[in-house]
Amino acid sequence: MNLFQETQTPNSSRAQAIILSGLLGLVVFVSFALGYFTRQLVSETSGNFALLLESHRILKEHAYTSLPEGRTLEYGAIRGMLQSLNDPFTTFSEPPAAELQTNRLEGKFGGIGVRIEKDKESNILLYPVPDSPAWKAGITDADRLVKVDQLVVRPDTSLDAIQAAIRGPVGSSVAITIQRASTQDEISLTIVRAEVASPSLTANIAPDDPQVGIIRLTVIAESSPDEISKAVKDLSSKGAKYFVLDLRDNGGGLVNAGVNLSGLFLEKGVTVIEEQFRGQAMKSYQTQSSGELREIPLILVVNQNTASAAEILAGALQFHHRAVLVGNRTFGKDAVQLVFPLRDGSNLSVTAGKWWLPGQEGRIGGKGLLPDVQLTDQEASSNAAIEKAIQVLKL
Repeated sequence: MNLFQETQTPNSSRAQAIILSGLLGLVVFVSFALGYFTRQLVSETSGNFALLLESHRILKEHAYTSLPEGRTLEYGAIRGMLQSLNDPFTTFSEPPAAELQTNRLEGKFGGIGVRIEKDKESNILLYPVPDSPAWKAGITDADRLVKVDQLVVRPDTSLDAIQAAIRGPVGSSVAITIQRASTQDEISLTIVRAEVASPSLTANIAPDDPQVGIIRLTVIAESSPDEISKAVKDLSSKGAKYFVLDLRDNGGGLVNAGVNLSGLFLEKGVTVIEEQFRGQAMKSYQTQSSGELREIPLILVVNQNTASAAEILAGALQFHHRAVLVGNRTFGKDAVQLVFPLRDGSNLSVTAGKWWLPGQEGRIGGKGLLPDVQLTDQEASSNAAIEKAIQVLKL
């Protein structure tokens, strides 16, 4: 006999039944709640894309042409989604283009130091920079590129894909296979990448005037302020006393770099731009110190393709009467993009804010900057713009 056997009374049986009934009701409620919230979660995550998923299923089952492999279909869906925003500046870049964009804005990258060109048959030819890793490894002019690591190079292989494959972290190795033109032999090389500068500008003394230094800035990169400062010093050492900053066809770059560039030429405490992101207060960017180049005689040349951060530089110097603008009306891009890297190396550039020039009535978006000395479209895109700039600069 079990001395600890539980005895039951009518009251205890009734209480037990009530408890069991309550537990059953709780289970039913929890099951209902879980089902409801699961449906809500599925609805929130896929309901808005139900048509997309349904269309994908139909294509997969019935399309005569097979669906593309890899991420091609996914990339196409992303581009379609961005197109619906009707914002030309919110864009998607696949991994090779995304990497090149990052390199361009940083002003440097890990590479082997080669120039890439195509011949008449669209073969990829390499031309090594003297003393570069490629040159030291034995690559010679016009060697045909056959393979980069696992990428087999064909005439239809994009230059972006080739450049992205060649580039990589400084100190890492890349396997290159080339075909030598003189012997047709294939040669395999392993080359260690080194830091390669990607200058944002070129600088020279004007051919017809040794007192004028011409600086052509092609992108507003992180390295641009230091490059401009160095270029002015180098040109000054060669006799330059006047400077032309050519911003034609400069599509912009980094907003902060544009602000920092402006500060090189301005006095302390002046406003360069005001900027605002969605749901945030307006932020004013002011120069923190007097710029080291604030006293050099300077004129800017612009055209219809001068945009974004290049317009920040041109607009700030024009507004503060620091430099005269020569050329034709600029592009008019006052949108600020934030770049979001995605998990496969691609990225999204999303318009997240706007900027304003001080004293500007409204935004310059779609209107651009009106130069002080206006030229025709043809003049603005030719050497006549530089000649006019020098003439105005030396008045």
